Amino acid sequence: MIKNFLRGSGALVLALIPFAATAPAQAAQAPQGSQAAVVTSLADAVGLVKVVEENRTGYAPSHFKHWNSGDLPSDGCDTRNEVLLAEAVKAPAVASGCELTGGTWQSYYDGQEVTGSDALDTAHTVPLAEAWDSGASAWSAARREAYANDQGGSASLVVVTARVNRQKAEQDPAEWIPPVPEAHCRYVGEWVTTKLRWQLTADNPEMEALKVFAEGPCEDAIVQYTPAS
Repeated sequence: MIKNFLRGSGALVLALIPFAATAPAQAAQAPQGSQAAVVTSLADAVGLVKVVEENRTGYAPSHFKHWNSGDLPSDGCDTRNEVLLAEAVKAPAVASGCELTGGTWQSYYDGQEVTGSDALDTAHTVPLAEAWDSGASAWSAARREAYANDQGGSASLVVVTARVNRQKAEQDPAEWIPPVPEAHCRYVGEWVTTKLRWQLTADNPEMEALKVFAEGPCEDAIVQYTPAS
């Protein structure tokens, strides 16, 4: 069994544990007026992602406003630093202007423990360019900003070493997978749940790569996600 990963209330959760049932996705209870969480096997989740040819025409990072003032504007921290604070194994000191000093983080992509935030990125699990290719090009500017700063889904943003995030760049799982094998199922699960949370699509090579994991080494995994409003 692999540890659950959760950040924030109503967050997107990846639970890499044996999936005991073969029933279709089940909607968990949610407060009235909010979106219900969906719990399903990773294989079934992959099957829910629509396959559409990608098109990067017109993409620029500036189409996704980030980082904004985060979930708690009064704390003086932007989204990047709020995620750093949320994911710290050992909390850093926070000075005026949300300047972070010290602290310890675990970068799950490459298994590195890092002290100090200078060598870290707050990374988009599904990169902005990939999101643009997969449907975000048709979104409003406000929805793209919400995506780029999404802390409501625990899989959307993750703290990893800058070095490994540069290696990943804008690639999808058909082109790049974390170098640490123990991270593969978590990464694929978080990729799929982010795509479903935001109703993003996948191209054929990407879908085939996801199926390899979902039907092979990650066949016992389950995922939970909440659609973005």
